[in-house]
Amino acid sequence: MTPKEAIVHDSPVRSRESAEFWGSDAIAAVLRELDMPYISLNPGASYRGLHDSIVNYLGNRTPQMLLSIHDENAVTIAHGYAKATDRMMAAALHSNVGLMHATMSIFDAWCDRAPVLILGATGPWDAAKRRPWIDWVHTASDQGALIRDFTKWDNQPGSVEAAMEAMLRGSQIAQTAPRGPVYINLDISLQMGKIGAMPGLPDVKRYAAPAMVRPAPEQVAAAAKLLSDAKNPILLAGRCSRDLDAWKARVALAEKLNLRVLTNMKVAAAFPTDHRLHAAPPANRFGPETLKMIADADVILSLDWLDLAGLFKSAYGSKPVTAKVIQVSCDQHSHRGWSMDHQGLPPIDVYLMCEPEAAVPMLLEATKARTAGVPDAPAHKKPAAPADAVSLTGVADALNRATRGIDVCYAHLPIGWSGANTVFRHPLDYLGAEGGAGVGSGPGICVGAALGLKGSGRVPIGVLGDGDFLMANTAIWTAAHYQIPCLIVVCNNRSFFNDELHQERVAKERSRPVENRWIGMRIGDPDIDIAAMARSQGAVGIGPVTKPGDLQPAIDKGLETVQKGGLCVIDARVLPGYDADG
Repeated sequence: MTPKEAIVHDSPVRSRESAEFWGSDAIAAVLRELDMPYISLNPGASYRGLHDSIVNYLGNRTPQMLLSIHDENAVTIAHGYAKATDRMMAAALHSNVGLMHATMSIFDAWCDRAPVLILGATGPWDAAKRRPWIDWVHTASDQGALIRDFTKWDNQPGSVEAAMEAMLRGSQIAQTAPRGPVYINLDISLQMGKIGAMPGLPDVKRYAAPAMVRPAPEQVAAAAKLLSDAKNPILLAGRCSRDLDAWKARVALAEKLNLRVLTNMKVAAAFPTDHRLHAAPPANRFGPETLKMIADADVILSLDWLDLAGLFKSAYGSKPVTAKVIQVSCDQHSHRGWSMDHQGLPPIDVYLMCEPEAAVPMLLEATKARTAGVPDAPAHKKPAAPADAVSLTGVADALNRATRGIDVCYAHLPIGWSGANTVFRHPLDYLGAEGGAGVGSGPGICVGAALGLKGSGRVPIGVLGDGDFLMANTAIWTAAHYQIPCLIVVCNNRSFFNDELHQERVAKERSRPVENRWIGMRIGDPDIDIAAMARSQGAVGIGPVTKPGDLQPAIDKGLETVQKGGLCVIDARVLPGYDADG
């Protein structure tokens, strides 16, 4: 019997021992020294040397290859793995064409501050060594320029020694907060060159990412005083790690200071949503009552809140922010000029330039307990599920009933999902959105998260839109091939519905017929058989589920399939519409 956490291993024929090595062998050896668990890839000749080295020199172990059918999935699987584990894995992309395929997925990982070590390759930089036609079209003058504006670092090393150092530097940079993807482009000539003896391998512990930076004591004292003396403080729990001790420290700080807490559906679970201090359901956009609560606060503690300035604009309008603002974030280190993913510039009174995990224990120790009472948070009102049709709320109700008493991880939830539909009590209960709002990332992220959770006892669940699933559904094959259990529920409204709403608003503004909003949006005539697509790739496919009475049995069967180690995709034909304002 193989252990539960093992994945299917494509075992190579054992290679004979040799005293001769090639450049790609040394690069692969550094990957092994870095204890890189997996490398997801869509194969290509530009990195054929490295491919051979991973298979025949490393024996397809540390890293093990995960074959993806599309380059985007290669990156999103690594992205999802990082979201679930706080650990980096690698992805490989074939020359300029593979990189162009994967740019959206890299952007998502960048916006989500997810570490991914991306290895690329190119035809010989020396034009005299290029094969006719193919090496010319697959060689670019500055390949890294394609993604330089949304990666932390890129490099095209000119020697084996430089490539080995680039692997160490790239790993270190990607895993230094704020984390993010890096790109190393390996010339095929460098990979294929014979190097004789294996170079000495580095002691990777000496090239590890640095420990968390601690904020200055005087800044902590200033923040602690504001919080201790506050009359009506609020905690905004934003981008935080999956570490359970850090989760408990946030809860302890909120309880010590009687801080009302808000969380964001765009990022992973950061605070128990059924706690008495969790003041409103997690949301993409808060309603008027919650915005008034923010505007009435006298002190606001932001733990790396995503789009703090945008939240203030919603709460205060054109008026100045009257609260004293404490910002805990080192995200400014990743702000660039090309992408506006840094959002607006918020006013800040005390700036702790560090990760929340570094500041919260210090604030917990430095603050005085607040005895002022705080009303218990009102019960989170869930939208009502219609009795005559399948809906997002109906899917949520069925999942809640089926998973009662079971540890689950929602690796993805759709844009219209209400935060009141699900309760998060653990940092792995929900992994947040994809980062850059790139449609087509959901399947790969779910599979990568499921890989990271394999053997943990926690059931990975992805709830996706139909457009998201259809763009990248071949990630299902990767999960089936490597026996990665996961439940995916496709909330299929047969439309790019978010854009239908945009077209309706435009039509109303221009006094034009809103009845035409569906044109160029609806996915029908013919309908796509999503369950059959799943079955064709080795998963259990259920559906289409069109009646409310059939939904619970489908969810129950899907969950049972996953608990037995299988993969299931359910096509739930939901009503158009959202439970929440996305």
